[in-house]
Amino acid sequence: MNQQRTAQDGTDALHATASRKAAFRLLPILCLTYFMAFVDRTNVGMAKTSLEADVGISAAAYGVGAGIFFLSYALLEVPSNLIMYRVGPRRWITRIAVTWGLLCSCMMFVQDEMSFYIVRFLLGAAEAGLYPALMYTVTIWFSQKQRVTVVGILYLAVCAGFALGAPLGGALMELHGAGGLYGWQWMFLVEGLLTVVVAYFVWRLVPDRPQDAKWLTAREAAVLNERAVVRTAPGHGTLKGNARIAFARPFILALSLIYFANQVNSVAIQYNFPSIVESLDVEGSFLIGVVSGSAGIASFIGVLVIPWIQRRVQSEVRVLTYVTLATVPVAIAYSVSDGAILRILLIDAAMLLLVGILPLYWSVAMARMSGLMAAAGLAFINTVGLLGGFVGPYLYGLAEGRGSETAGHAVLVGAAVLGVLLLPVLHRTVRSEDRRAGQGAGPGSLAGGEAGAEVVK
Repeated sequence: MNQQRTAQDGTDALHATASRKAAFRLLPILCLTYFMAFVDRTNVGMAKTSLEADVGISAAAYGVGAGIFFLSYALLEVPSNLIMYRVGPRRWITRIAVTWGLLCSCMMFVQDEMSFYIVRFLLGAAEAGLYPALMYTVTIWFSQKQRVTVVGILYLAVCAGFALGAPLGGALMELHGAGGLYGWQWMFLVEGLLTVVVAYFVWRLVPDRPQDAKWLTAREAAVLNERAVVRTAPGHGTLKGNARIAFARPFILALSLIYFANQVNSVAIQYNFPSIVESLDVEGSFLIGVVSGSAGIASFIGVLVIPWIQRRVQSEVRVLTYVTLATVPVAIAYSVSDGAILRILLIDAAMLLLVGILPLYWSVAMARMSGLMAAAGLAFINTVGLLGGFVGPYLYGLAEGRGSETAGHAVLVGAAVLGVLLLPVLHRTVRSEDRRAGQGAGPGSLAGGEAGAEVVK
């Protein structure tokens, strides 16, 4: 018994060492990639007013163009991630970053509403599959107990995108007139080319799997592979005959719909916060960007605090429930408030909740998926969320175009209420999923990493 305990302690220590190596080597470049993705997809918010003045794109057309990115993204999400599973995350994430960076730069050539729609649609198609590819990479390298922490670290890139992306975009827009270009043209050009540079570092620094990493020993790679496996999750080598397991398990559908409601609000706020700030008599592109960046600080607090609470409560679904419930009073308070500072603070509070909860969605999903089913299932969940990313800006822009602030508020409150109404369904389906997994698991078939108490530090 003592020998077994000693051997287990040695394996846990080896896994902790290997996990720290993986975290320090992989997470910075993955975070940088996601940071640029977030900046490139949302920088159009900084250009909203300028596009209307310089190109004649109305508020309603802006809402369509902002949201159409998510429509093409959603259509290609699952096919993209299935290709990623075949060719490996390194090649596919690099390809995604190069194409979306170049298309981001092409935004500088927008001349009217139709060209705006076309480039935004192509930009979404180019970026399709990035986020589930990042999530799948997490399932390859880290154990289930580590994943909520690792995903939380990745979401720091979103927070940085909020906090730094808007001021960066505002600073680039101050180049207005240089070289005969509008400020928004400089912003799209520079940020797109920076993304191509990041793609080069993905190619050089991100191995496909532990056994490909030259900075790991063979034993370290083996223990990472072993602990990353979720042994109670269904896994198959082909989707043929197994589509229900990948897409239609009840807990996947329930989680997808709650994520949809989250993204309706989150993306509507992301794309309209700069214009909301401007409407509150804040002047100057850089200052508008700085004030809009407060949402990044709030999101940063959320992805630190909410996963921290989850690690102590030891129940993703319970914490997910409390946070989802909290979004409703925040949305209602925003809809009835009229003070500029109070409105900004309430938007920040909403982003703290909406972004801070995201690592919990993916932890719930990853604990119940593996292999090809994880690649397909994670992409499906993100696809449904992306549809929310289309619906949110579209409905908000439609309301704004008709001059109805109340209708815009109704979009935010309605999405928050929808998420709450779906919570009982999620509870029932997760319990049912775990009951079936427990019945089908043999003795000692724990999810990868559950036997150890290690975390990424």
